Amino acid sequence: MIEVHDLSKRYGAKTAVDHLTFSVQPGRITGFLGPNGAGKSTTMRLILGLDRPQSGTATIDGVRYADLREPLRKVGALLEARAVHTGRSAYNHLLCLAQSQGLPRKRVEESLALVGLTEVAKKRAGGFSLGMGQRLGIAAALLGDPQVLILDEPVNGLDPEGVLWIRNLMKALAAAGKTIFVSSHLMSEMAQTADHLVVIGRGALIADESVDAFIARSSDHSVLVRTPQPSQLAKELERTPAEGEADGVTVATAEDGSLIVRGMTAQEIGEKAAAARVVLHELTPQRASLEEAFMEMTRGSVEYHADLESQTGGAGAAGGGIADAVPPGFAPPGAVPPGAAPPAALPSQDRAEPAVPTSGSEAAE
Repeated sequence: MIEVHDLSKRYGAKTAVDHLTFSVQPGRITGFLGPNGAGKSTTMRLILGLDRPQSGTATIDGVRYADLREPLRKVGALLEARAVHTGRSAYNHLLCLAQSQGLPRKRVEESLALVGLTEVAKKRAGGFSLGMGQRLGIAAALLGDPQVLILDEPVNGLDPEGVLWIRNLMKALAAAGKTIFVSSHLMSEMAQTADHLVVIGRGALIADESVDAFIARSSDHSVLVRTPQPSQLAKELERTPAEGEADGVTVATAEDGSLIVRGMTAQEIGEKAAAARVVLHELTPQRASLEEAFMEMTRGSVEYHADLESQTGGAGAAGGGIADAVPPGFAPPGAVPPGAAPPAALPSQDRAEPAVPTSGSEAAE
């Protein structure tokens, strides 16, 4: 288990981590989310003893990382996959790590096989693609068969097969009782992978709860209803509620004629429809995506905003767009000036072809 208590870290006047407290439990995948600059990577570095906090503690099973006798057997970490000696082969990179921890040579071969790098084990890591480098970093994290995994953006650079592989691997490790702490900016992937979420913004804790609870707490709830009697059902749902019934019900009509109902559950709508003898063709609770919930919950914690309107010269913008930076009279090569007729196409036999000399004497002639 990872425990973070009242953790704070400042760089000059900048507070990167602000009195952060949370725990990462074994047997589940805990996603670590936050906007750019929220302090995710700094928090992971503090847990791994790579930075020193101004206050607070970060422990792994009650012990600071720096005090672990054989850290790779306890904690596997991926913070920067490309942090390898580019002249070393993948095999020798892992072998060096294994020997530093007293791990057997066979663990190197097993780790390479697990991440699919056996065929390139003897090749230099400096020639690896982004995805291959990421796999090597994951192999290093798994080398000691640790009980705790800390992974920063593990799917970065992986192809679809690799993304599916790492997702299933993390789920299998969590099912075996291991502690998995993983950060990502891919909300769709995190929604399929994580069981629990720790969300931070500007270094402070925003949420520490299950994925379902996070979405339910932060999102607008509605029910999609399709019926051949929309007007009758809308009147029934919006009438003055009896004692004990939901209040503040709103019914909106979509372009396709379906109803969007807020303030009532699907069960309550179904009971109302049955009592009013209204036929229902569809009754579907609408659940927001993790991305929508994340955007809503972190809206006030985003530090870096892209000013799209000023860059694109959006509607209503008083200049300043990208188009305004184009010099007057500029035209791409081959462009026809305004009002000029396009040049007539030359017959193929009349087109000038560049002379290609076939020998030195011809070139001289």
